[in-house]
Amino acid sequence: MKRTILVGIATAALAAVTLAAQGLQINGAGATFPAPLYTKWFAEYNRLHADVRVNYQPVGSGAGIQQMIKKTVFFGASDAPMTPEQLQSAPGRILHFPTVLGAVVPVYNVPGVAQELKFTGDLLSNIFLTKITKWNDPQIAKLNPGVNLPAADITVVHRSDGSGTTYIWCDFLAKVSPEYKKTVGVATSVKWPANTIGGKGNEGVAGLVSQTPGAIGYVELIYALQTKIAYGAVQNSSGKFVKATPESVTAAASAAAAQMPADFRVSITNPPGDAAYPASSFTWLLLYEDPPDKKQGKAVVDFVKWALTDGQKFAPDLGYAPLPKSVVDLELKALARIKVQ
Repeated sequence: MKRTILVGIATAALAAVTLAAQGLQINGAGATFPAPLYTKWFAEYNRLHADVRVNYQPVGSGAGIQQMIKKTVFFGASDAPMTPEQLQSAPGRILHFPTVLGAVVPVYNVPGVAQELKFTGDLLSNIFLTKITKWNDPQIAKLNPGVNLPAADITVVHRSDGSGTTYIWCDFLAKVSPEYKKTVGVATSVKWPANTIGGKGNEGVAGLVSQTPGAIGYVELIYALQTKIAYGAVQNSSGKFVKATPESVTAAASAAAAQMPADFRVSITNPPGDAAYPASSFTWLLLYEDPPDKKQGKAVVDFVKWALTDGQKFAPDLGYAPLPKSVVDLELKALARIKVQ
């Protein structure tokens, strides 16, 4: 009898190991903006659900959207809402689910300058249009009195790949500069002035700025924090200079949260509010309403529920802002639209 029980326990243990070994592998791709948090989330979720592993490739929002449309991944991730044209080109209905809030910050490498610099949206647009080419330009000096700015050339660094970070940055600058909107535009890939350089991913831009004296670029906040690059305060629509923090990003989302559209596709750049950081955004997971694999679909829905609730506690330590409760409540209801039966 004892031997029978032991054999039964051993068989059950072997079955559990086999189930874990044969567990679900779910593939996704897209934005680098939330990648540090997503890496943390997938590891934590796997710790709770050993049979579910998520393979996420941070290839940029543009590539993530295209892979989603081609169905080469089960889910996509983007910091830019899909356009109506992209949604129509997909072989099925794609839903957007905001997962967290983040900020895009101006990072710079100015020789001899240790102070935090201030920027207006108009100044940043002129720099990224390459109309301002020296660090001691009067527009920069006027905003930063007492800073010994060198007569060094400004090197503009941008994303070379299709990027939601680019979309957020350009969305903000286009709202404050009609010339920027007309010349560069708002998209995941835009036409930059010829005398600029590109880096792949947030990490590529951060690396180029770090290695290039006189450079300025834009990255998601966590990449500035991780690489210890200087980043500036940006003037918001209320005229206040605000640094990106989880609190200032939450403030930016407060107005939008009260008027969230049913499809969750919303811009929160340059919002009202004294405490709001102006280059803030939601980032989205992209899921098919009628997923091709129902087992994977059920697992992803469960993961998203966890990420929207328990998972939000991991956001602040990585420089992101948790979602407003009102948005989470709406999303938990919207998840019921995904057909997993």
